[in-house]
Amino acid sequence: MNNDPLIIAGKAYTSRLLVGTGKYKDFAATKAAIDASGAQIVTVAIRRMNLGQEPGQPSLLDVLPASDYTYLPNTAGCYTADDAVRTLRLARELLDGHDLVKLEVLGDPNTLFPHMPETLKAAETLVRDGFKVMVYCSDDPIQAKLLEEIGCVAVMPLASLIGSGMGILNPWNLKLIIENAKVPVLVDAGVGTASDAAIAMELGCDGVLMNTAIALARDPVMMAGAMKKAVEAGREAWLAGRMPKKLYAASPSSPTSGLIT
Repeated sequence: MNNDPLIIAGKAYTSRLLVGTGKYKDFAATKAAIDASGAQIVTVAIRRMNLGQEPGQPSLLDVLPASDYTYLPNTAGCYTADDAVRTLRLARELLDGHDLVKLEVLGDPNTLFPHMPETLKAAETLVRDGFKVMVYCSDDPIQAKLLEEIGCVAVMPLASLIGSGMGILNPWNLKLIIENAKVPVLVDAGVGTASDAAIAMELGCDGVLMNTAIALARDPVMMAGAMKKAVEAGREAWLAGRMPKKLYAASPSSPTSGLIT
């Protein structure tokens, strides 16, 4: 909805769906799915994707030009604050001073759960270094608030483990984060299908970031379109305000006054 933009670091976006660029069979498949998603912000793992650091090799910039998309370089594969900071400084050089980045510092290679002490340390350095940091974090409301206070422009709690497709396992924690945040809150990780994305938006999230749910679908292009619709529908449902839940208080859907007897 053009009259309900997502504002991140002072820039407005009409799409609230952010998508990754990994795990596709080739760049053509990547572009087809991202076009179908309607996403304007695309994430790219600097350690795994060529953005010019490998001259002569195919570059993602050839199929997804930076003039058409907002790139969100991320630190996938980093396990220390120093490694993450180094990676994003390289990204800034490759993208001509681009400063909007996604920070993720992982705790272990099996769960890919965020290492929060290292994440906080990296966030402090990056913000001080002039980066606009969107940060992958645990669904701990205290940690999310600390990241906001450091100066991150968006907090991105996981719904469930990266690549798991398990959906939103703890909606109550997400609600606590949303209610206390003054920056955008986006679900990052765990979305498996369109209903997961819709639920995240119905909870009041400002957006959803995903990769595996689209890239590993049987038909990635069709799934990308489904996710686009789900995010839009979930946002509209949240804005509309759902009816209250009431146990054992049946209410007929049609008026009962003036019945013909």
